[in-house]
Amino acid sequence: MARAFKNTRRGLVASLEATERQLLRGLFQDVITLLEPERTADEDPLWAMVGMDPNAHHEDFAPPTDRATKRLLPDADPDDAGASLEFRRLSERGIREKKIGALREAALLMESSSLLLSTETAPRFAAALNDVRLVLAERLGLESDQDAERIHAQDDWSKAETVDEYLALVYNFVTWLQESLMQAMLKSL
Repeated sequence: MARAFKNTRRGLVASLEATERQLLRGLFQDVITLLEPERTADEDPLWAMVGMDPNAHHEDFAPPTDRATKRLLPDADPDDAGASLEFRRLSERGIREKKIGALREAALLMESSSLLLSTETAPRFAAALNDVRLVLAERLGLESDQDAERIHAQDDWSKAETVDEYLALVYNFVTWLQESLMQAMLKSL
């Protein structure tokens, strides 16, 4: 089992077992796959790089249909569909790319058995963990206190028999790791 993050002179450090690193790397990659924007053949590469296309139409920026992706990219104003679409048109690609960048960096950090985060990398790693948690929460249907109790009741890997039981254990692990990181970050302030 991973050891909680600790503050050191070099930065924030946690030791992860090989299976934990492999699990996290896979989770980061899964969320990257959810967020990867579709590219069109006639897309201007310069506009794609900055995350918006002035020639794009509102209908090109409909909210995601996948509930987990929508949780990662919510409407800017749930009460104003037009404003939400305009915000999506101007900023969604940039938001996706920023999230993907943090997730890729987090996946690369899994190459070492000792996870070392600097003050610059720690917030991006925390954001990547949070994106994973949001996707897992959506897949598990976490919407109420009762749902949270059901998920947190899962605590024994050997007793996981269903996909949801396994996902609950994964969710609990990622939550624990993120909480440990956030506490270490607060102590370093």
